[in-house]
Amino acid sequence: MKKIKFIISTFFVLLLIWNCTDDENLDFLDDVVAPTNVTALMQVTQDNTGLVNITPNAVGASLFNIVFGDGNETPVEVVAGESVSNTYAEGSYTVSIEAVGITGLKTQIEQPLVVSFKAPENLDVLIENDVAISKQVNVTANADFAISFEVYFGEPGNDDPVIANIGETASYIYQEPGTYTIRTVAMGAAIETTEYIEEFVVTEILQPIASAPAQPIRDAQDVISIFSSTYTDVSGTNYFPDWGQGGQGSGWALFDLNGDEMLQYINLSYQGIALADGTSVDVSGMEFLHMDVWTSGDATRIETSLINNTAGGATEAPVWSDLTAGEWTTIEIPISDYTDQGLTVTEIFQLKFVGDPWAAGTVFIDNLYFYKPSTVATMPEYNAPTPTYGAGDVISIFSDAYTSVGISELNPNWGQTTTLTPVDIAGNNIWLYEALNFTGIVTDYGNPTNLSGMDYVHFDYFTPDVTQLGLKIVNTVVGQEDIAWVSTVAEPGVRGTWVSVTIPLNDFAIDRSGVTQLLFDTAGGSAKVYVDNLYFYSETGTQPIVIAPEPVIDASDVMSIFSDSYTSVGISELNPNWGQTTTLTPIDIGGNNIWQYDLLNYTGIVTDYGNPTNLSGMKFVHFDYWTPDATVLGLKIVNTVVGEEDIKFVPNIVTGTWVSVTIPLGDYNIDPSAVTQLLFDTTGASATVYIDNLYFHN
Repeated sequence: MKKIKFIISTFFVLLLIWNCTDDENLDFLDDVVAPTNVTALMQVTQDNTGLVNITPNAVGASLFNIVFGDGNETPVEVVAGESVSNTYAEGSYTVSIEAVGITGLKTQIEQPLVVSFKAPENLDVLIENDVAISKQVNVTANADFAISFEVYFGEPGNDDPVIANIGETASYIYQEPGTYTIRTVAMGAAIETTEYIEEFVVTEILQPIASAPAQPIRDAQDVISIFSSTYTDVSGTNYFPDWGQGGQGSGWALFDLNGDEMLQYINLSYQGIALADGTSVDVSGMEFLHMDVWTSGDATRIETSLINNTAGGATEAPVWSDLTAGEWTTIEIPISDYTDQGLTVTEIFQLKFVGDPWAAGTVFIDNLYFYKPSTVATMPEYNAPTPTYGAGDVISIFSDAYTSVGISELNPNWGQTTTLTPVDIAGNNIWLYEALNFTGIVTDYGNPTNLSGMDYVHFDYFTPDVTQLGLKIVNTVVGQEDIAWVSTVAEPGVRGTWVSVTIPLNDFAIDRSGVTQLLFDTAGGSAKVYVDNLYFYSETGTQPIVIAPEPVIDASDVMSIFSDSYTSVGISELNPNWGQTTTLTPIDIGGNNIWQYDLLNYTGIVTDYGNPTNLSGMKFVHFDYWTPDATVLGLKIVNTVVGEEDIKFVPNIVTGTWVSVTIPLGDYNIDPSAVTQLLFDTTGASATVYIDNLYFHN
């Protein structure tokens, strides 16, 4: 068993920086990490002398410090690429290998060593085909009294063995599949060795063993999908129309890889994909044709043609793409590669594939779709809404609005891919997490944070790509933790704008009197997420005591219905008599106007029937609500000009505090160019709901 620890040599780093002149760029230091994959090959002479040769290796190491573990604790320095020898008496030892990088960052492993002058006994050899690399064979050997082993893989023309430490793995990639004689020789300090010979069948991987790369979330208007589980495909598509290709030995199958389906074209000569009769797609607004293709190597290229159903007859244009054997090849073909050939792409009704070599290779195809770059913003242009709770009711972790508790560790190295960069927007500090799978925040292990008097946790996030996002709270004193998910694959997080999250602390099944850690988690995903205003707070009562967070979006990007922060469009009818039980009372809190709805089952807001509101340029609708008793709350948007309406409900109602709601307008299945009505709806329930900051924005 190897025990690994990381050590930072501050003196080495300081010495390096001290010897650099002021005008030298030291930015490379930000990307330097401690050496990784530290190993040491141990080879003993078979002469009963106990002379062991140690060859250390690591990624990113310039030298090694080796302690032999035989009682002499003075380390021996070894330059990368060289070896060192030591003579051992019979016995068991622990050899320490410390790898040192160029900046002084260090990684240390401890490796056991058993020296015996007996011949190796109980040799156990495991020979396997690698599950991921075609024609690679892995050999693992264990034996008593052995230090290393050699493997002669038996491929003609190669008589050199592969050497590995006992208990580890020696690997080799064959030129061709077939049956080979593999000889394994276990060696210790004794003159005698022990061998094992096996006839082994080397196999070639002829189909993908992993899914194609995951595809990004795209808005519906940015993609036209032909075949992909990530998006909604054009319905009625025929993936193997009878164009006579079957007579040339070609075939097809819907290949299922652990529930992930992909198109398999066998002995590909040519192959068509045809949309349903009378169906075509206009891809002139798209910029690329995307597809992922896997081949074992028997196909080297693939030709992809688009076929247009024009009045003068079908016309087509081809584009060739190279393929990489044994892995997924991502192909991105600009639509201009087709239009530059004179093809009109407004009525594409067929696609065609051609294999090279002809009718001799098999390909697997997934994620076949047209797309244009997303219009979702990738970084915030403005800050999150300004918090309004008094400092006496808040325990802040990170917010310029409050004095925060101390943080002892931020994004500590717990094996995550996440990087953290502090950024500034208009003088406000924000955390930018990139490649976020998970990240930790440690307050103080010696002085845990007592959240017993707090009722809610709040944070604001902005993301262009997250699909799942959760916040975990940890009490390491008693060993309790719990996570609350704020977005899921079924209901992905809102992208391209600030989203405010408020979660009751009662939702976390932990003792919150001794909290020491918080973690953001994407459930194994990798996302870009900005975070601000992470704090805990308390609030009690049956009506709001503070105003909702104050919006800071520029007025030019807002079309407001009701908010003191903006000039609102005209409202011709407010809570009109449509048979509801709802009553409306305008109230004032701290000089801010708020709508108070009582007995709310539903209520209407009419802008202007004669001059409908055009929301075509808006991307989101936002409102803040406060309720002591509602269990259901939805916002309906109505276009009475064409008779379309749709409603979206708040996923989880939180009571007793202001909650901010942001919904993409694209989620509403209506024409947004002529909106005349909005309705709040509790689906027949009767509740008290306070509303503020109802507006649309980019």
